[in-house]
Amino acid sequence: VNMKIYQAKLTYELLSLGEEVALDQPDVAADYVRSLFDEDPTVEWFVAVLLDRKNHPLGRIVVSKGTASSCLVHPREVFKPAIVAGASSVLVAHNHPSGDPSPSRADIQITRELREAAKILQIDLIDHIIVGDKAADPQDLGLYSFSEAGLI
Repeated sequence: VNMKIYQAKLTYELLSLGEEVALDQPDVAADYVRSLFDEDPTVEWFVAVLLDRKNHPLGRIVVSKGTASSCLVHPREVFKPAIVAGASSVLVAHNHPSGDPSPSRADIQITRELREAAKILQIDLIDHIIVGDKAADPQDLGLYSFSEAGLI
């Protein structure tokens, strides 16, 4: 029986040059990931942003792309690229195609799982942001930050 041997590679692709910015405010982080969701705003996207010690982005990874109302996420898929890239911390974000960024029960559950995994791996989970639309948000913010809500 022949055994297949694989080699994993980390590659970097320059998306844009811009001002160096720390993603330590929810609105700044939401702006950083929002363009990803524009590619197909009819489904949920879940992304991880890998950060250095000063919360500057090292890169962003699409962890999964789901349906109009859900997105399958596992902590392993969030933290694998963070470990490989040597990230100090991670910020995760996803969109709600409905525009209302209020968290669902599943959103709260995955945030708890990610928080526990982050503790074990000693990689800070600095926030989980749900990106919505101001017009559909009862709070008129257009986003929800688990960190600001005291859940991280």
